[in-house]
Amino acid sequence: MKNIRNKFKGLNKHYTTSRLSPELPPIDFKPLPYKGLSYEKAQSMQLDNVFPQVQMYEEPLLLHEGKMQWLFDHKGQRYLDMFGGIATVSVGHCHPRITEAIAEQSSILGHVSGAYEHPKMYEYVEALVSKMPGDLKTVYLVNSGSEANELAMQLVRLHSGNHDVISIQNCYHGVSGNLHGLTALASAKFTNTSAGNFIHHAMCPDVFKGIWGGKKCRDSPVQTQRSCECDRVHCRAADKYYEQLEDIFSYSIPRGKVAGFFAESIQGVGGIVQFPRGYLKRVYELIRSNGGLCVADEVQTGFGRTGEHFWNFQSHGVTPDIVTMAKGIGNGFPMAAVVTTPEIARSLNSAFHFNTFGGNPVSCAVGVSVLKVIDEEGLQKNCLEVGTYFLEKLCGMRREWKIIGDVRGKGLMIGVELIDGDQDDSDKGIINPLNCRAISRIKNDCLKMGLLFGVGGVRSNVLRFMPPMCVTKDDVDFTIAVLRRAMQNYYEAKYRNNF
Repeated sequence: MKNIRNKFKGLNKHYTTSRLSPELPPIDFKPLPYKGLSYEKAQSMQLDNVFPQVQMYEEPLLLHEGKMQWLFDHKGQRYLDMFGGIATVSVGHCHPRITEAIAEQSSILGHVSGAYEHPKMYEYVEALVSKMPGDLKTVYLVNSGSEANELAMQLVRLHSGNHDVISIQNCYHGVSGNLHGLTALASAKFTNTSAGNFIHHAMCPDVFKGIWGGKKCRDSPVQTQRSCECDRVHCRAADKYYEQLEDIFSYSIPRGKVAGFFAESIQGVGGIVQFPRGYLKRVYELIRSNGGLCVADEVQTGFGRTGEHFWNFQSHGVTPDIVTMAKGIGNGFPMAAVVTTPEIARSLNSAFHFNTFGGNPVSCAVGVSVLKVIDEEGLQKNCLEVGTYFLEKLCGMRREWKIIGDVRGKGLMIGVELIDGDQDDSDKGIINPLNCRAISRIKNDCLKMGLLFGVGGVRSNVLRFMPPMCVTKDDVDFTIAVLRRAMQNYYEAKYRNNF
C-alpha cells in the first residue's frame, strides 16, 4: 500500500490537469435524431432473441450512426472509433464514395450468382491484382475471412497432396470448420469440437513475453525494452524461434510431407504480436523445401494499414503462395478474397466448388471504390505518419506509467500491453498481466470519455487500436489524453482501496 500511495503522490505532482474529461476534437457533422426501438427493448431482444455476442462494455452500446472515424449512440453521444470494427472500417464510416457506389450499383444490378459474369467483378479483380506482387494473379471472391482461410486450407492440401498444416500459437484465422483447429487460442475453442486433424502449432515468436527477443528484434518504430543479444544485421531470436518450428519436422511431420503454413504477418486477436526480423523468411524457405505452400493471412494487416507496404507480408521480405484478405477490403461490407497463382488455383478444378454471394456486383463496386479512396486520399501514407506519431506518444506514456509493459505495432495497427506494475518480475523473465477487472475499469472509463478501442491477447490485457485509416493527429492527441486520465483514475481508485 505504501508503494501505491507514493506512486499516487507522484501522479498528483506530475498531472495537474482539470478533472473534466478531455474534449473531443470538433467536427462539422450533426447526427440524425434516433427513432429506433428503445434501449431497454434492444437489451431484452439481445438477451432473449439473439445468439450471445462478445460484450465489449458493462453497459452495451446501441450505435445509431457513423461518419468517418466517428460513431454516435442512441442518445446522440459521439465516440472516436479507434477500433474500426476490428480493422474493418478502412476508409471511414459511411464514406460518401462508398455509399454512392452502393446506391449506384444497387440501382443497376444487385445480385447474380457466380454462375454468371458481370463487368464489375472483372473491374475489381483487375484493380486488386494490380496491388499483388509476383504471380499472385488469380482471385476467388468470398464473403468473410473465415471463408477465405477455409478455401486456402483446401487449396494447400489439394495442391501439395499432403495433409499436415502448421500455424503459430496465439494466432487467429477464424473458428469455422477446420479453422477451429488452425486457430491457436484456447478462448476460441469449444470443448465438443475437434481440434482439427493434421494441424500443428509452432511456438509463438513473441519478443516481449517469449523466451527469446528484445529491443533489437522488431520491424517497428518502437521496440520492447527487454535487452537481447541481436544486432541490426542479424536477429538471433529469430534463429531460436525458427529452430522450434523446425523441430516439428523432427517429431511430428515426415520430411517433405507438409501441406502448408499459415501466419498473420502481425497477429491481431492475439494482441498485435510482431515476429522477429527474418523469422518468416526462413520459415517460408523451410515449408517450401518440404513440399508445402505458404499462406499469408492479411485479413487485419492488409490494404495499407501498416503504412510502409500495402500488404504487411512485404515487410518480411516474402511473397506468399496464397494471400487471404477480408475486413478492410469492403469498409464493412461483407467481402473477402483468396489470391493465389494460376497453377495453384487450378487445383480446385478437380471437383465442384461454388460460392453464392462471392463476387456480388454491389460488393465488387464497393471494393473498387475502397481501392480508389485508399490511393486518392493517401490513406496508406496517413497510416504511416499518424500511426508513427501515435506510437511515439504511447512510448512517452510507457516511460511515465509502469502499468504499460509494451507498445508495439506498425502504422494504424497498434497494441499496448498492460501489466501489473506493482508486481514487476520482468528481470526474472516473468511478466504479470494486468487483471481483467482493472482492464475492464480502464476500458469502461475510456468509453465514458468518448473513446472506443478493442482488447486482445491470450490474457485479454492488450489494448488494440485499429481505427479507420482517416484518423488524424488531433484524434491521437485526444486518445492519449483519455488514456492518461483513465490510468490516473485507476491508480486513484487503487490508492483509495476502492479497487
